[in-house]
Amino acid sequence: MRYVLLLLPLVLGAVAWQLATPPTLLEAEPAGEAREVSSLAALFTNPAETDAVTLEPPTELYKVLRVIDGDTIVVRISGEEKTVRYIGVDTPETVHPERPVQCFGAEASTKNKQLVEGAMVSLERDISDTDKYGRLLRYVYAGETFVNYELVAGGYARSLTFPPDVKHNELLRRALTQAREAELGLWGTSCSTDIVSGSNDTGGSCTIKGNINSSGNKLFHTPSCPDYETVNINEIAGERWFCSENDAFSAGWRKAGNCNQL
Repeated sequence: MRYVLLLLPLVLGAVAWQLATPPTLLEAEPAGEAREVSSLAALFTNPAETDAVTLEPPTELYKVLRVIDGDTIVVRISGEEKTVRYIGVDTPETVHPERPVQCFGAEASTKNKQLVEGAMVSLERDISDTDKYGRLLRYVYAGETFVNYELVAGGYARSLTFPPDVKHNELLRRALTQAREAELGLWGTSCSTDIVSGSNDTGGSCTIKGNINSSGNKLFHTPSCPDYETVNINEIAGERWFCSENDAFSAGWRKAGNCNQL
């Protein structure tokens, strides 16, 4: 009994020391269980956002032969020249035969050239293969740079969604929000007059199409409407672009009946 009483303080001291000692490295999470994150995760403000979008550029590379404008390039595929239209973005017009050069259009083209001109790029397909003009619809990567994202995040383009090609829609929308808040490019003072006024020459910032149909009805189409891409705006006939649905309603237009809500 005497030996037990002598050992008791030692036992209690050892227990107290164990409780006060921080966990050792051996108790840390095994390295093999760490979550793998693509190097493209640098695109995100919050690394946790990478869980929502998978960025895995294809390994095949193609030579960019020339840059047409801010969102269109020509590449060589299997010995043939193919025109590629970037998915999910829209830059101001610079080469449209029926429209003047729009605000920040030249800057968008220059930025696209800086990113991809003469480079080897990888092309990622979504659901659709081509648009109605026969252009390949692709997400474009130049090395570790997600080109579609860079154009929107820098204020050179707005995000534009055409279902079913929506794989990186949320990422591009976040980039647009950040560019607007920072007043970059299209969202800066140089193009602000067109954005506020809702004029027809919108600099690529006003996306709602105000169309007059064969019956004389004034209907507007948002980018989510099924007929949006096929609707052409004839400004001479009184058709116009709007920056918001409220602007369209105030001007006497109503939303096309087959449109989906944004």
